Amino acid sequence: MLTVTSVNVNGLRAAARKGFVEWLAGTDADVVCLQEVRAELAQLPEGVGTPEGWHTVHAPAAAKGRAGVSLYSRQAPERVQIGFGGFGIPGAEEFDASGRYVEIDLPGVTVASLYLPSGEVGTERQDEKERFMAAFLPYLQGLKVRAAADGREVVVCGDWNIAHQEADLKNWKANRKSSGFLPEERAWLTRVLEEAAYVDVVRQLHPDVEGPYSWWSYRGRAFDNDSGWRIDLIVSSPRLAERCVKAYVERAASHEERWSDHAPVTAVFDL
Repeated sequence: MLTVTSVNVNGLRAAARKGFVEWLAGTDADVVCLQEVRAELAQLPEGVGTPEGWHTVHAPAAAKGRAGVSLYSRQAPERVQIGFGGFGIPGAEEFDASGRYVEIDLPGVTVASLYLPSGEVGTERQDEKERFMAAFLPYLQGLKVRAAADGREVVVCGDWNIAHQEADLKNWKANRKSSGFLPEERAWLTRVLEEAAYVDVVRQLHPDVEGPYSWWSYRGRAFDNDSGWRIDLIVSSPRLAERCVKAYVERAASHEERWSDHAPVTAVFDL
């Protein structure tokens, strides 16, 4: 079995104080993909940055206190890659030091942690998101081809900051002009799933449900009302998706027990 969990920690130092350490100690995951770490390794307590029993890779952003992705694996990686430049894709190098992408090779599988820019309509943040998407789609296509040539499957986990369908957010009608649910963003994610032929394993196993949501705003009573978004996705190459036997969101029992505004998303593959 291979169990992979993805979670946006909304600041790892804060999450560690609220319950992340206890969660990590109790998880059955073989690989944990973190996003929005917002810290360099030297800023993290030893039990958080390099916890016993885990091999860790941290890819902080050059901009202090922003973004940042990490990978924790029980097994030592065979290869580590930060960013997705160097493959001849125009614009990709812009994001090599942005704390947005890291991948590792484990036996038979490449696992990646992704933090796609959140965007904001009419601002430079949305322009950045669009540039990222334009470069990342061809990278995903090439990644799967390279992995297949090496006899390897692919799983890309993370905060994609796009709700793909109406079932992926509670208040979709009010968000049709909001970043994260724009028609062009949703169309891009469709291309990831159709042209690049990746499979959204949570949706594959839960085809006819609202959600399951993975992010709830801290404003109002969004969590209590389950007024959320499903933007934390685990997508994999088709052959690996066929072996996904379980996929679920680890929703906290109560608002007080949350250690991030996102919940961990977990997929279990029978290899």
